[in-house]
Amino acid sequence: MKIVLLENLRKLGSIGEVINVKRGYARNFLIAQKKALFASEKNIKEVEKIKTDLNKKDQEKKRVAKEIAEKLKNKTLEIKKLVTENKELYGSVKPTEISKLIKEKENIELSSSLIQPVTEIKSLGEFKVVLNLHSEIESFIKIKVSPEELVK
Repeated sequence: MKIVLLENLRKLGSIGEVINVKRGYARNFLIAQKKALFASEKNIKEVEKIKTDLNKKDQEKKRVAKEIAEKLKNKTLEIKKLVTENKELYGSVKPTEISKLIKEKENIELSSSLIQPVTEIKSLGEFKVVLNLHSEIESFIKIKVSPEELVK
């Protein structure tokens, strides 16, 4: 399905570009998230007209992403979890938990969809996490998982 992009998207293209993607991806994600429009003649002309506005919005998002990247650059955040006798976690640390931790500690609101642990966090130790803040800006933080002390 042909669509016209309203945002710069990593691995897809830039604003105003007409690309071909699978129908489900276009309908269920790109168009639903207002990141693209169907590539009709009318929509392509419309995007050409508002391209400068879209570029300004994208530059603003990029600036905000740079600020967040600078604040979080090489930070280590600690999370306490319950562990078994074998020092393994009950469950794992998910991006939603990391998002809440960043909100608590750094007062920065980040969507959990932007957070990607390099490896699954299922044990104690330090883990590298990638933050995809913008199509051109990526940042890294470390998550240190330590045991939560049980109060008896």
